[in-house]
Amino acid sequence: MMNIVLLSNEYPPHIYGGAGVHVDYLSHELAKLNGANHHLQILCFGDQKEIAENIVVVGIPDGQHVPFQESRHKKLLDTLYRNVVMAGSVKQADIIHCHTWYTHLAGCLLKQILGIPLVLTIHSLEPHRPWKEEQLGSGYKASTWLEKTALINADGIIAVSQSMKEDLLQLYDISAERIQVIYNGIDSSQFKPSFKPEILLSYGIDPDRPYVLFVGRITRQKGILHLINALPYIEGDVQVVLCAGAPDTEAIAKEMKEKVEWVRTKRDNHIIWISELVPREQLIVLYSHAAVFVCPSVYEPFGIINLEAMACNTPVVASAVGGIPDVVVHNETGLVVDFEPVSSDNSEPKHPEQFSRDLAAAINQILRSPERIEAMGMACRKRVEKHFDWKSIAEETLEYYRQLVQEKPRESRARHIQS
Repeated sequence: MMNIVLLSNEYPPHIYGGAGVHVDYLSHELAKLNGANHHLQILCFGDQKEIAENIVVVGIPDGQHVPFQESRHKKLLDTLYRNVVMAGSVKQADIIHCHTWYTHLAGCLLKQILGIPLVLTIHSLEPHRPWKEEQLGSGYKASTWLEKTALINADGIIAVSQSMKEDLLQLYDISAERIQVIYNGIDSSQFKPSFKPEILLSYGIDPDRPYVLFVGRITRQKGILHLINALPYIEGDVQVVLCAGAPDTEAIAKEMKEKVEWVRTKRDNHIIWISELVPREQLIVLYSHAAVFVCPSVYEPFGIINLEAMACNTPVVASAVGGIPDVVVHNETGLVVDFEPVSSDNSEPKHPEQFSRDLAAAINQILRSPERIEAMGMACRKRVEKHFDWKSIAEETLEYYRQLVQEKPRESRARHIQS
């Protein structure tokens, strides 16, 4: 039996990105392994309270009275407050597993306090996300420092793709032996083709006409503005469905609105913008009915969203960045579009207009052939089932925990903490 503590910003029902989806599925698969003999404690941001046989979830509420001198620093300082609360909430454990910089301070503190191994799953890297400065101001320098400090102190590091491992080795003074590549996964029993035309109609989508689908946050990382710029070049009577909400800043929300309004004047095809959160069951239906799913990210360490679409038999057009080529096989499960960054931080394509045109050309190429859509969709499902099952990913993760615990025995004083 192993006592595992997972630290995460996101956890149901407060999920807005791939890291939260990862922690959700990983935690439940870990709890089921080996006859459910392992105990998991999950500390996250929010108001969650859940107690099951071998899993406890505790949400840490925000620090309402944390002072700040600049408005954009509020998020950083609130994060640090919650990290301190997390560090004081763990009585004992065999291993600490952190997800994203939002929990790295707590992880580093608990490693020292309890004398146990610290594992980090790296879902993204701060130096490759310079647009975060729009949100955090100079606090972005602090988040980058927290990430670097945690990586130096971690006993083990999980990279979600081979590309992420390479980025870690380039950016930080870390030995390759400390990094284990373990992919993100998908629950293929849940994400599978589901056809309910009435769901489409409820969102204003015509089920008798093909549509291109985007799902993601309104952030520069996800490249949604490049997709919108591509829309005037998409051929035929094709609908465009944008499931896009949770903008990083008011500025990008305004830019998004203006671009959508501009494109509506340039093309006759119907653009449906769904800004509210789509429930998972309905999102699966949207994936399943889509002719093509598009992931135009400028930075994507893995791209779990592509797995969700592929599991629903939907081919993908995606930018060739980060871990996406590990997931989307060019000319087999979709098309991968070249992306030439303007600089090493991957913040923008060197030729944004050409990138948008290339996205549209790839979308058009697939849409022209219903037979190709069907063949690629079948290949998508097969690839997901063969390579990205959550059970096997949880087993790999647990084995990695065991290796680290064996390499670094806990201090005896931390092994027997008294009540």
